[in-house]
Amino acid sequence: MTPHPELEPLAASFGVPVEAVHEVPGGVANRAYALGDDLFLRIPRSAAFEQDLLKESTVIPAAIAAGVRTPAIIEFDTTRTLIDKPYMVLERVHGTDLVDGETPPREFWQEVGGQLALLHQAERPMGAPDDDGGGDPRPTVDSLAAQGYLDVGIAAWLLGVFDHLATLIPEQKPVLLHGDLAQQNLMTHDGRLRAIIDWGDAAWGPPGMEFAKLTLEQVAATLPGYRAAGGGTDQAEGLEASALWFHLSWGISGLPKQPQPGRRHWTAPPASRLLGVLRFYASSPPDPWPTLIKKAQH
Repeated sequence: MTPHPELEPLAASFGVPVEAVHEVPGGVANRAYALGDDLFLRIPRSAAFEQDLLKESTVIPAAIAAGVRTPAIIEFDTTRTLIDKPYMVLERVHGTDLVDGETPPREFWQEVGGQLALLHQAERPMGAPDDDGGGDPRPTVDSLAAQGYLDVGIAAWLLGVFDHLATLIPEQKPVLLHGDLAQQNLMTHDGRLRAIIDWGDAAWGPPGMEFAKLTLEQVAATLPGYRAAGGGTDQAEGLEASALWFHLSWGISGLPKQPQPGRRHWTAPPASRLLGVLRFYASSPPDPWPTLIKKAQH
């Protein structure tokens, strides 16, 4: 018996024998399959994720038009004729993501930065929702202190950090965000960036939020390439301040959440973001990162 007989009509429509259909594990929103050597199939796991695939059908062409390396859509079908769910077939990228691949060289992150600069200059496509990243985190700090997740002294210090960061972050013009720029969505081969994939979390929001799902070490390596390609040229240290704002904000809000064993993304464990900030600052990061915290202590 073939492993995926339900996909045989769809595979046949592209001239791919069902024996050449192989599931690729790891996706949260979609089941993913390699259709032979050249095509890649994505099917939403539930109705709740179907709107994300619809969003991708408009965001991916906008990203490609801006010059971003991402697989082109070969077919997007909502008719449920060949299978009982909507699906998207894309070009297949041959490479590995950063979860399974080797640590890339610094030049890789320069490429990522350049790609993000192109993306952030793209026109807003239909279907890209507004997203501010959750708003002001300071009420959350107060709430977690009241619930006993934070002691009073740490809460007061965090409020001071956010107050200081707020003075450094300029008003950010919204841009098209990938929204899930993380290790599992960056494809690499021979130390080079092959493609940015998975646009289901794309949104229209502040540029600094784009850097919230990379580690801060990766952010620090990416920003020079981003700026060199014309991204955030008027923000000085504002990009670093904004990235740190989201790392701390999302890290704090994640403290009460339950663990999610088996997830591939590094931010799944509730304390990972905050421990990531600690690791970064323990590594003697370059300017202007140290001053973002030190000045807040005054």
